[in-house]
Amino acid sequence: MARTILIVDDEASVREALREVIEAEGYATAEASNGREALAWLRAHEAPCLVLLDLMMPIVSGYDFLGAVKEDPALRAVPIVIISAASREKVEEARAGSTACAVLAKPVQLAPLLAAIERICG
Repeated sequence: MARTILIVDDEASVREALREVIEAEGYATAEASNGREALAWLRAHEAPCLVLLDLMMPIVSGYDFLGAVKEDPALRAVPIVIISAASREKVEEARAGSTACAVLAKPVQLAPLLAAIERICG
């Protein structure tokens, strides 16, 4: 069975591009367009090997998602990689004290993305 990566981004084109790359590497994917959908997905499914998380989204932002995951013992161990176009300072502020294990800048470069996936899910 393929390991699953949850892609959380409000831009459908970003989710699609990430999905194509990830599935080509043999992983299954699931998608959410905001933090609320992502939290619901996590609570309804077996934990993914990784969550790729955008920070700036409507409804429930990536920042709020990180806070909710940190407060939920059932979700705290899920690996999260932040993918964001936000300033490095904002991203590091969001990462501090969260369970996020890595940060990738948007636009996402293929080599660092695949290296993170291999390190975390491989």
